[in-house]
Amino acid sequence: MQELFQLVPASYVVFRRGGQVLLQLRQNTGFMDGHWACAAAGHVEAGESALAAALREAAEETGLRVDPLDLLPLSTLHRRNDGQGALAQRVDFFFSTTRWAGTPTIMEPGKCAAMEWFDLHDLPEPMPEHERYVLENLAAKTLPAIASLGFGDGPGPGV
Repeated sequence: MQELFQLVPASYVVFRRGGQVLLQLRQNTGFMDGHWACAAAGHVEAGESALAAALREAAEETGLRVDPLDLLPLSTLHRRNDGQGALAQRVDFFFSTTRWAGTPTIMEPGKCAAMEWFDLHDLPEPMPEHERYVLENLAAKTLPAIASLGFGDGPGPGV
């Protein structure tokens, strides 16, 4: 019997200020700890839209409130997640915004060691590969609306 296919969705918010992006340094999460990552990101919960998840994650992780009309679709990334099992594939919905209410604040200090602005052309190390792909292509103005990583048929590293 063939294993049931499942796709795990996540939403990301890329906060932009001029040529900079807001990133967080992950800690104590069990996934990519010690890596710089988008300041707001997380799994889409049952019964929740990708947009609603992005707005929720922005508030939960940074304390920033974003008007849904100011959250613009940036790219959708379909990727492998280091495995072959039923949950080995992800779909990541990247949104971008230059408008928000509030001041970026570490809201989950147990999971975030630091939050800083970085130039899109000078991103820190290390970063999750899929997030680096999106941000580097955003900086180069070559980010496709839909991309895939790890399948051998699309743009990006490890294809």
